This record gives sequence, C-alpha cells and structure tokens, in this order.
Amino acid sequence: MHDLSSHSPYGIMIFMVHIVQKEDLVLRKKAEEVPVKEISSPKIQKVIADMKKALVPHEDGVAIAAPQIGVLLRIFVVSGKVFDIEALKDDDEESAPSKKKRHKDLVFINPHITKTSKQKVWMTEGCLSVRWLYGDVKRATKTEVRAYDERGKRFTRGASRLLSQVFQHEIDHLDGVLFIDKARHVEELPPEKHDA
Repeated sequence: MHDLSSHSPYGIMIFMVHIVQKEDLVLRKKAEEVPVKEISSPKIQKVIADMKKALVPHEDGVAIAAPQIGVLLRIFVVSGKVFDIEALKDDDEESAPSKKKRHKDLVFINPHITKTSKQKVWMTEGCLSVRWLYGDVKRATKTEVRAYDERGKRFTRGASRLLSQVFQHEIDHLDGVLFIDKARHVEELPPEKHDA
C-alpha cells in the first residue's frame, strides 16, 4: 500500500527487489501460513529482508505483503513511515519533522484481524502493485490484529486511522484481493500529476 501524501515515487538504492503488478496471477492466490518453527529460518528471514528492501525506493510506499514480491506466504511489513506520517498529521506547523524519532518497520506473520470497529469510512488508497491507480475503499476505522513478529513471538496490535487501513489492505493481499476489487471512483494519477 502507499500513501498519497508523498509525491516522489522513486528513491536511490543499489539492490532492488521486483514488485509484481496487478496482471500477475500470484496476486490473486491465497497465501499460505508460515509454520511458526520456520519463522527464524534463513528462508523466511530472507523473504522479510527482501520485503523491506522492496519498500525502500518507493517514498510513497507504506507497507507490502509477501505476494507482492511473488512469495505466497502470509507475511506483511509496515514501514516505520506510517508512524511518521501520522505524527506529522497530528503536529502543528511549528514542529520540526527532523526532530522526530525514526520508527522501525513492523513485521506481521500469519496475521488475523481479531476486532474491527463498526464505524467504516471511505479512504483513498493506492498500491505498489497497482501502480498509479487510486480509489476510495470503505474500511473500518479501527482494527486489532494478532500475528507473529520476525522472531516468532506472538503479539496483538490495535490500530486506528492510516495503520488500521494498512492492516486491512495488506490482509486483503494475503487473501488474493486487490483494493481495486472494492474501490469506487478509481482514477489514474501518474507521478507528473502528483507533482503538479
């Protein structure tokens, strides 16, 4: 998933992990759970590292699911940028973003939504696998997710606003669903339109 508040889609990196696009059938398949005993294995740790690398060059990317790099496992990563974006929205104009603490990426393995709010609102979404299309999707304003982290520790995380939206978007990916399947008012906004 990516956030509309960032304008430049590209960054600089030495090694780039390919993000598959909407035409790829892997995005339409249901991902498999990761056996908990394998979470610490080199194979799963490499998948997680590749997912984090895939996010780096995309300034507007705030999360990614394993199927987006062609791996059918129930894993998604949320960039620490999500928390920076939320903090900027909450701060007044006098606050300096440079003083903000850099948040770590969060890893969710075998995630399950355990609670959602009754309240749902239309939220604008885009996706790194559905490049330059944007639309409005009705999402619960609050969610709670239970998952394992990259060390195999089980945890529960509640979320509201952007993070709640991210949880729902990424779990849809794990079930073979793209945001455009649910969206209304879908339009194409290439990078030059963002910069205008």
